[in-house]
Amino acid sequence: MGLFFSASAFSQTHLLDSRYPSKVGRVVVAYPPGGPTDILGRLLAQKLTENLGQSFIVDNRPGAAGMIGAEMVAKSSPDGFTLLVVPATHAVNPSLYSKMTFDTMKDFTYIDIMAETPFILVVHPSLPVKNVADLVKLARQNPLNYAAASLGGLPHLAGELFNLMNHVKMLAIPYKGGGPATMDLLSGHVPLMFNSMLVSMPLVASGKLRPLGVTTIKRSAALPQVPTIAEQSMSGFDVSGWYAVMGPAGINKEVLQRLNTEINRGFQDPVVVKRLATEGVDAVTSTPAETTLRVSQEILKWGKVVKASSIKVE
Repeated sequence: MGLFFSASAFSQTHLLDSRYPSKVGRVVVAYPPGGPTDILGRLLAQKLTENLGQSFIVDNRPGAAGMIGAEMVAKSSPDGFTLLVVPATHAVNPSLYSKMTFDTMKDFTYIDIMAETPFILVVHPSLPVKNVADLVKLARQNPLNYAAASLGGLPHLAGELFNLMNHVKMLAIPYKGGGPATMDLLSGHVPLMFNSMLVSMPLVASGKLRPLGVTTIKRSAALPQVPTIAEQSMSGFDVSGWYAVMGPAGINKEVLQRLNTEINRGFQDPVVVKRLATEGVDAVTSTPAETTLRVSQEILKWGKVVKASSIKVE
């Protein structure tokens, strides 16, 4: 009886998988329209529609640092028709928020990391530093502030990691977004910040900001002349703004593999790669296992930084 039941269940599952996708899918973006997560979510929906022959629509569910959209997806059916796009702050939230309605690892199926981008350490031209060593020396001599696009975001945590690794105490000044933070940096109200590549590249090109280093292990192809922070006597400094695709826990393995294959194919399209590269974003590929491991490692990494820095958001 048990063997007969298992065979029947497998047959039904296989039939379901062979029809996938049989209905309109949904890509939930846990942030407002217009930002990088939304842009990548819309690109994902476009490529899945093209590659799977079935429409995928974008559903923006912003709020609570991405947790409103994440909760909705965690509670949805694991049929592969409801996906979620999140930035790397998804792996920071468990350390920042004591009350979460879902388990970041147990309640999701991690499918793919589709894109990564470094941040860039930029300073106002009036600050008398040319490289990371100069900045560390100055920070040890004089108190320095740095602009943070949001409390607990990766640009903020990049500054705290910088503090911990160099035994300095630069003070984060939190803003309600990267735009206001960048404006205060340009006006000289704050001397430096870890900023997005998309915002910083034109300002660096025009000489309005001075770049000191990018935050990833490898240099950015968009600004190859700018060294990494890790190159400058800070081995191991690595802060990447990655973007992951996931669904609720329990997605069938065949559906999971098909989604991973088509997402990787879509984001390795030469047109997509070129388009993202012009904005300082690298299109990448990963397996579900690699994505799951990356998220778990980032949770541990940023948990240590949040604890050591005594960051409070509640």
